[in-house]
Amino acid sequence: MPSMTSPPALADRPPLPIRPTPHERDGRQPTDGGGRPHPRHDPQQNDPTMHDMLHRVAEQQIGPRGIGAIYTNVDGAFEVISVVRGPERAQALLRRQSAQWALVIKDVLRPDAEPFAVGSVWTTSDHLVREATAVRTARRAVTA
Repeated sequence: MPSMTSPPALADRPPLPIRPTPHERDGRQPTDGGGRPHPRHDPQQNDPTMHDMLHRVAEQQIGPRGIGAIYTNVDGAFEVISVVRGPERAQALLRRQSAQWALVIKDVLRPDAEPFAVGSVWTTSDHLVREATAVRTARRAVTA
């Protein structure tokens, strides 16, 4: 049976209350124009102590693998052809934005092996067979 009362007038009703602003942005908050909450900070350019710390960490990760060194691990035996310490060049060689250094090595167990870049850190499973010498380092640095 139809209702005999008239429908309520929508213009007479007050608007519904808006929920409180959530922690996340939902479009109602004013924007300051920046997408990041803090300015981008490059520790290598602004803080010399951070630069020194990153350098020490990189040297620790490289370990005793200097130019001319031969080392073994579970993957085989490798000779270090060059050590790349520049982040830009290392990132290009390894195709990884976080790379700070890279090694160009050659597999000494395969006669037809080509040099390739790696970014694996020195671990307890790596064993040094031949140390890098100053003569090898100087000779490679001149030709590189």
